[in-house]
Amino acid sequence: MSGKMASTQAEAGTTASRTVRSRDGTTISYRTVGDGPAVIVIPGAMSTADDYAAFADALGGHFTVHTIERRGRGLSGPQGDHYGIGKECDDVAALRDETKARYLVGHSYGGLVALEAARKNTALTKIAVYEPGVSVDGRISMTWVPRYRQELAEHKYLDAFAEFSIAAGPQRAQKTPRWMMKLVLMLMMRAKRRQKMYRLLLANLLEHQEVARLDNTYHNYREVSASTLLMFGGRSGLTWVAPAIKRLSEVLPASELRGFPKLDHFGPDQKGPREVAEAVKQYFLQ
Repeated sequence: MSGKMASTQAEAGTTASRTVRSRDGTTISYRTVGDGPAVIVIPGAMSTADDYAAFADALGGHFTVHTIERRGRGLSGPQGDHYGIGKECDDVAALRDETKARYLVGHSYGGLVALEAARKNTALTKIAVYEPGVSVDGRISMTWVPRYRQELAEHKYLDAFAEFSIAAGPQRAQKTPRWMMKLVLMLMMRAKRRQKMYRLLLANLLEHQEVARLDNTYHNYREVSASTLLMFGGRSGLTWVAPAIKRLSEVLPASELRGFPKLDHFGPDQKGPREVAEAVKQYFLQ
């Protein structure tokens, strides 16, 4: 079911925001840019659709790119009382039904959503995931959760953000004292950006609980019929990435590896959106 257009075309004349209704009735917003075969882009945790604008613009030269605004963000409805990754898959399915997309792109937690959404879904012919949040043998740590949850309850948002940044970051971040991480976040991130991050902290918690629940279920991705591009950065410094990529390459029926030596975990949205988009474009067009 298609919703009413929420905003007119942007200055460039190519971007529009629309909505669809998910299976449980939740309104899901999405941003559209470009022209050509339809592609759905699924953002990661602690991010929103507008963070992928440069990536979508670069891909939009050959595709109609629909970047979903995941639950708990922007004009989309809340995650809800019974949130789970199945809800995210329903949201993607609603957008796929609306756009007839055969291609799917997911980054980090969005990559996990993409893999789950692609299971047994023959309507999707190709997907591309960049460092998908697939936990192997508990390598995506959840030790930060109790303190993080308490700090959220006490409205100590900077403390919670610092707690997550240390625990979930590369090894150099994990060695950073909490006081220093808080100072870095204050100095390196503008107030408007920090406030945006604070609003995503609760969603981030629920999403990582799903990552933990799905630990060591990578064998389920044998059910993905779509050809899959597995992408990773050479400078991520995240110990869980290599095992995840290795296991996925072993179980996916059809996959191809693509590394980006100069990029870290934030390649698609921050560090190299055009470079990643070019690789995705080539894969989808071949």
